[in-house]
Amino acid sequence: MSSRLSLLVSSAAVALVLAACTTTVPPPPAKPMPVAHPVPARPAAPDARDAQAPTFTPVSFAALPGWERDDVRAAWPAFMASCGVLVKRPDWKESCTIARQVNADSDQAIRQFFEAFFVPNQVVAADGSHAGLVTGYYEPLLHGARKRGGPYQTPLYKVPDDLVTVDLASVYPELKNLRLRGKLVGKKVVPYATRAEIERATSVTGKELMWVDDEVEAFFLQVQGSGRVQLTDTQETVRVAYADQNGHPYQSIGRYLVDKGELTMSQASAQGIKAWIAGHPTRKDELFNANPSYVFFKEERLPDPKVGPKGALGVPLTPQRSVAVDSRFLPLGAPVFLSTTLANSDIPMQRMVMAQDTGGAIRGAIRVDYFFGFGNEAAEHAGRMKQSGMVWVLLPKQFPDPVPVPVPVPAP
Repeated sequence: MSSRLSLLVSSAAVALVLAACTTTVPPPPAKPMPVAHPVPARPAAPDARDAQAPTFTPVSFAALPGWERDDVRAAWPAFMASCGVLVKRPDWKESCTIARQVNADSDQAIRQFFEAFFVPNQVVAADGSHAGLVTGYYEPLLHGARKRGGPYQTPLYKVPDDLVTVDLASVYPELKNLRLRGKLVGKKVVPYATRAEIERATSVTGKELMWVDDEVEAFFLQVQGSGRVQLTDTQETVRVAYADQNGHPYQSIGRYLVDKGELTMSQASAQGIKAWIAGHPTRKDELFNANPSYVFFKEERLPDPKVGPKGALGVPLTPQRSVAVDSRFLPLGAPVFLSTTLANSDIPMQRMVMAQDTGGAIRGAIRVDYFFGFGNEAAEHAGRMKQSGMVWVLLPKQFPDPVPVPVPVPAP
């Protein structure tokens, strides 16, 4: 459905939203608010940035499959967490300020708030595709100790002292969010060590954060980006959060096994990969080193086990309502309506989620990593999630330009 929403936020709709609010606030002035416009057709020979840019096509909320069935109350805490960051931006300030007055227990009030202040924009990839890949991730639990000994032989490393990060935006503002990582050799910045080289390097000696008892789970912890470690020597559980990365691009070990003919695509789930490793223990290093990316961690306290890890937006992730996206194309923090299916199923999963995280493997305009939460059940679902899905990004009606400017990612 391609009809545009009204250029005006009707006073009747606003009044209806605010009638269900916890307190009464004045409605916004009846002034024209431009609907987010789709991106014009691209030229025949686009440059490197334009070649990747998606089209955002405004639609009505009625066009969102399952919008009326979604319990939007479950998404509200995640949206308010996003607003804690977005309210500082002019184009989000009005909607996020009014959101504070909406009754969080009223599905009707929340739904009417979004319908009054936001425009759904269907994301269409540069090649015309309306669907992309939806995977899952979770927060794992590992067992470890602060000191090496017994079964605890696999280190989790802090950021090495010789890792240099260059923020290109300080020199080239158009390259916002693009950082280069390497190390200094003389007066030159050269690529940092790969995974295989780090495992052999002495430069990381002494940078051990803690030791865990399972090398395979330690590898998958790096893929997830954060997790928890139950320390047997101090009887505490702490969170290990993403601190930095060695600058090499993430390469899927599942894809490596498929390309080698070891697994089929349907078998290349986290569970299938772990089973393959158990049956081929002598090839474990070969498999792990196929991914040159290496993640370094920092320790965080875990005062409330119910609170998720922080994503790239800087707010805690909400299980089943937070997703990781490619922030070159989708604005970080924005509500996203996701239409996909449950893992290994044709059962629809259609709900509003918040774009609050990023990831090394999350590349593309229609590429979503769905956060399942913490625990064994979350791990089971996340490991098998590899579905097709469509996305609509919800933007404030006064949003100036719905498409973040994509930037080319240089080779390491």
